[in-house]
Amino acid sequence: MSPTVSAQRVATLVGDFPRSPAYAGLADRLRVLVGDGRIGLGVRLPSERELTTALDVSRTTVTRAYDVLRESGYAEARRGSGTFTRVPGGRRRAHDRALMPGTGGDDVIDLNCAAHSAPPGLAEAYQRATEQLPAYLGGPGYFPLGMPALQARIAATYDARGLPTAPEQVMVTAGALAAAAVVARAFTAAGDRALVESPTYPNATEAIRGSGARLVPAAVDPDGWDVDALAATVRQTAPRLAYLIPDFQNPTGHLMDDTQREELAAALARTRTLAVADEAHQALAHDPALAASMPRPLAAFARDAITIGSASKSFWGGLRLGWVRAPLDQVDRLLRARVGIDLGAPVFEQLVLADLLDHADEVLPVHRARLAAGRDAVVAAVREHLPSWRFRVPEGGLALWCELPEPLGTAVTEEAARRGVVLAPGPVFAVEGGLDRFVRIPWTASPEALTEAVRRLAAAWDHVRDADRPVPGRRGSTGTGRVVVA
Repeated sequence: MSPTVSAQRVATLVGDFPRSPAYAGLADRLRVLVGDGRIGLGVRLPSERELTTALDVSRTTVTRAYDVLRESGYAEARRGSGTFTRVPGGRRRAHDRALMPGTGGDDVIDLNCAAHSAPPGLAEAYQRATEQLPAYLGGPGYFPLGMPALQARIAATYDARGLPTAPEQVMVTAGALAAAAVVARAFTAAGDRALVESPTYPNATEAIRGSGARLVPAAVDPDGWDVDALAATVRQTAPRLAYLIPDFQNPTGHLMDDTQREELAAALARTRTLAVADEAHQALAHDPALAASMPRPLAAFARDAITIGSASKSFWGGLRLGWVRAPLDQVDRLLRARVGIDLGAPVFEQLVLADLLDHADEVLPVHRARLAAGRDAVVAAVREHLPSWRFRVPEGGLALWCELPEPLGTAVTEEAARRGVVLAPGPVFAVEGGLDRFVRIPWTASPEALTEAVRRLAAAWDHVRDADRPVPGRRGSTGTGRVVVA
């Protein structure tokens, strides 16, 4: 049965909307509510008669407003059932592209996948691993928990960050997504609640959803976490598991400080909710001073927490390795869940990662410097060419999370794709729809390519914004009537 929203609730949400003309003001307000997620996707709107009464407007006003919603792609009529919310292109329009880079021509700047090219030093690590490989060819090659040498090196990274860890607490996986799937399989069952941030990394939520868990969204604001609100959601829903990205959160780039981690850990402990911290971006602080003084792992405050790590973002996406760090008494449970998926990660790549961890002080600073240069190029270009877009400059991570003056994220990324720039709009990162006021811009290309990408994106924005303005007497206008002030 589809969810519904009452006429009185809609009247409260739209408030005192512009009434010149009234249908355009109502349609505009409803589009914002759907785009921002305050009215979810697939929700049945009130009947025209009910909303007419609740708003004290004419039936024609509501009828024309619903027409505008349908024509602009924010609603659809279902025969005999009513009018239901949607977003242009559909809920999963870009999920396939979120899983992989695009396949455009030479002129396409693909920023859909937030992953950089290999940093200097990677080829040498592969060469050294080749020399070590023959020593392992006499064995079966299966390491369900990971090669002991790599487990020890990963454990040492936690020791250095103030979280004592034994090698036996580490399970090496074929990427962070595989790690998330193993954790979800081990600790949730069909019908269990799993709290996830919104916006968040969509592929991870799909991995959690695959265990049968019901996702409970907790909003991450453009300016950071509201820990009190997050704690209230935990208290009200008592989820089995909470999947969190405290280090340069994807896509917002926020960094949770030690105080917030401690408060959040206490809130999760009160409901016996398992904290799962995804640290895929933890090593990507752009400033060397911050890299040396990052907040302690969430597991330092929540002793039962599970931590997920990744080599893909800190080194290279082609190095398909991740890991899980868990309390020792939970490792067997994870192992049982893991063997139903695979029997271990590739030996050769594990040798490469072990070598890279030995040389991290040489490889990571160069990688971080590249990312910082990309970030600075994106920030400068957006400020110059898209001055009406709002954003917060992250201290690390891989992307800029931009808030648009209008809920046109999907439309502008579709237009940008026609101009040779591939990006993911906000709804891709939303758990229950909405967030169409946002676009994610990764800085994982050269500064020159990033600057050109933003120029094309600005042209796409101008095109979509102008098309979104109503023309008097033209049917099919969205009726926003708003002009973006530069």
